[in-house]
Amino acid sequence: MTTYLLAGGGTAGHVNPLLAVADRLRERDPEARVLVLGTAVGLESRLVPARGYDLLTIEKVPFPRRPNGAAVRFPARFRRSIADVAAIIAERRVEVVVGFGGYVATPAYLAARRAGIPVVVHEANARPGLANRLGARFAARVGVAFRGTPLPRAEFVGMPLRREIETLDRPARRAEAAALFGLDPARPVLLATGGSLGARRINRTMVASAAGLVATGWQVLHVTGADADVTDPDLPGYRMIEYADRMDLALAIADAAVSRAGAATVSELSALGIPAVYVPYPVGNGEQRFNAADVVQAGGGVLVDDADFVPEWVEAELQPLLGDRERLAAMARAAASVGALDGTDRMVALIGGALRPTGGDPSAGA
Repeated sequence: MTTYLLAGGGTAGHVNPLLAVADRLRERDPEARVLVLGTAVGLESRLVPARGYDLLTIEKVPFPRRPNGAAVRFPARFRRSIADVAAIIAERRVEVVVGFGGYVATPAYLAARRAGIPVVVHEANARPGLANRLGARFAARVGVAFRGTPLPRAEFVGMPLRREIETLDRPARRAEAAALFGLDPARPVLLATGGSLGARRINRTMVASAAGLVATGWQVLHVTGADADVTDPDLPGYRMIEYADRMDLALAIADAAVSRAGAATVSELSALGIPAVYVPYPVGNGEQRFNAADVVQAGGGVLVDDADFVPEWVEAELQPLLGDRERLAAMARAAASVGALDGTDRMVALIGGALRPTGGDPSAGA
């Protein structure tokens, strides 16, 4: 029986691939023990127990960005976090640590190195975070969601995806999706989304461009996210909702998309062969632009700066694109060529490769 410690949390970008891998490990070996390391305040505190896994928590210790009181206290707090993880590894007889980034990943990597057990890293973004840059330096295996991610010994595995995305038969589910969202399954659909929190620029520009978009013959499924500051244009063929509980069905009916370029979003759209206009989030370290680079270079997506995604751009660029069915079909093929639906299996195989010299192989039977 193999015991895995999966470390990551804070955001959906860390928690969702972690849970996809956890589920697959448990499917492959029902006797395996799958433990999750996180904090008591991150998204994992709700999602991990709900999925039936033991969540082991340590203190959230952010790396200090400026000299202040927190920076003075950081070394002692960080050493304590490493010691806490080392105790978990020893008490639970953990055989491999698999990290997905976030605050808990760094102490987990260092505790695993201290214990002499293998570390496996998964990096979801094209521009790696600090924790995974450290962990990759001594990891047994390193899996990345995007080709060209600058980590040592990186192997492309893609993004571990939810089962409902991996197995999504888009044509077969189109009628069901149309009924759920009140759309005509015979007419093309443009999906617009900025994620669960929404995107002000996307929301405002889509609403301002609503009449012109539906005049092309396309329908729009606009998922605004929380606290949207826009009003439904109330046009036939324009469906606005705050949140999509069945995002798999939204993707099933989408013939094209306008979205942010978060790692999971780019990975899902590419894997499913959905051509997209990507509007990267303009704040942060610019990772969203890098996330979309592969699919844009392949011809499966169009990149537009947040400041440039305005109604005039939609009229000049997006509306003509929606009218060019041959180009959209080519974009769909290009997107699928760089995407991967089997990222979960690839990542599980990578973990098996790290374990193979001393333990079980969770990729057996793949």
